[in-house]
Amino acid sequence: MSAALLTRLQEEYGAVRAALPESVTAAGRRREALETLCAQGLPATREENWRYTNLRVLERARFAPVQDPAGTLPALPEPLEGFARYVFVDGQLRSSAAAPHGVTVRSLRSQGAAGAGWEFAAELPEARLALLNEAFATDAVSIEVPAESAACGIELVFVAAAAAQHGASYPRVRLALQSGARLSVVERHIGAADCASLVNSAVRVELAANAHLTHYRLQHCGARAAWFDTLAAQLGAEAHYELLAVGTGALTARSSVHARLAGAGAQFTLSAAALGEGPQSQDMYALSEHLAARTRTLETFRGIASGRSRVAFNGKIAVRESARGTDSRQSLRGLLDGPEAEIDLRPQLEIYTDEVRCSHGATAGKLDENMLFYLLSRGLAPEVAGHLLKWAFLEDVIARIGLADLRRQIELGLAGQLSEAATLKELL
Repeated sequence: MSAALLTRLQEEYGAVRAALPESVTAAGRRREALETLCAQGLPATREENWRYTNLRVLERARFAPVQDPAGTLPALPEPLEGFARYVFVDGQLRSSAAAPHGVTVRSLRSQGAAGAGWEFAAELPEARLALLNEAFATDAVSIEVPAESAACGIELVFVAAAAAQHGASYPRVRLALQSGARLSVVERHIGAADCASLVNSAVRVELAANAHLTHYRLQHCGARAAWFDTLAAQLGAEAHYELLAVGTGALTARSSVHARLAGAGAQFTLSAAALGEGPQSQDMYALSEHLAARTRTLETFRGIASGRSRVAFNGKIAVRESARGTDSRQSLRGLLDGPEAEIDLRPQLEIYTDEVRCSHGATAGKLDENMLFYLLSRGLAPEVAGHLLKWAFLEDVIARIGLADLRRQIELGLAGQLSEAATLKELL
């Protein structure tokens, strides 16, 4: 990115810094984050891990945050039974519920304690946009679950309501589970269909020994939106982090995930699905870093690119010298639907010790001709047969969603994305 863009970024920060709440991030830390970002530079497509992301939207963006979110909200999904729902509009808390017993849920903007926020470690260049979030965030939600807590559920709904020319949205989340705690979180990102919003999200996950977090992340922003996201997770001994991500919205979407398996026996499971249509760009970078013995990563990705869209997944498994007994598996598959569509899959293994079991596989291609012929021979129209095969392809990931109501919502949403929506919905 150009020096002029970084200069404009600093000018916008200078214009709003006095209005940014100290309780979310202290002024000194905001300044430090911005200085670090300017020294490192914003991501650029000439960098290997950003080459598939549409970054042109940053050149036209207004980085200053939306200060007073207002306006009509799009229709929200039906609440999930047994989940406490919290709704954020352009990064700020709009409505809340009673937290599950023993769980602490705090909006840092509302609590007003100076310097109560947290830092977002950005050791890797792929986490640079988290520094932008740290500099500009106007609210943050901190969720803390005490040791040995019974399983409970929380739903976070982030709505992007403002257009990019009015400011950006900076969702900011911390999930901290103490030893033996159990939690399910549903994190939704949505927006108005015709709103060209800019969203830059940052999520930090901290799991103590034997903690178990099931994290559903659903990105369905407006068709003209730009959505950038950074997630960093630290796993203690025998901790289990199950992350299920489904991306269908936004004109440009990029998610960067960095999981550090720091305790012996920790396990990270990533299941992700992406559906791109028209000019959409859907990109995910995932780094699973094994730092302790007997750690395990299971990674599954399914992506479909239609029209002129691009779907990309870059999955890297890094096994350090201290991580003997590591078990990692990657299964990456992409489906092309159209001569201008593009699928980019890149599995990577970086191993610094023996006594490991690591495997990966990546395939990209068109619809299975044999299966298509089979369905056509049973009397289905070509369009319906094709969409049923796409549906089955994505179900490799969707079927792993353990919440029946949520899975039903996602399935109906995906059916609506495919052009034979009416036919597919009849089959659900």
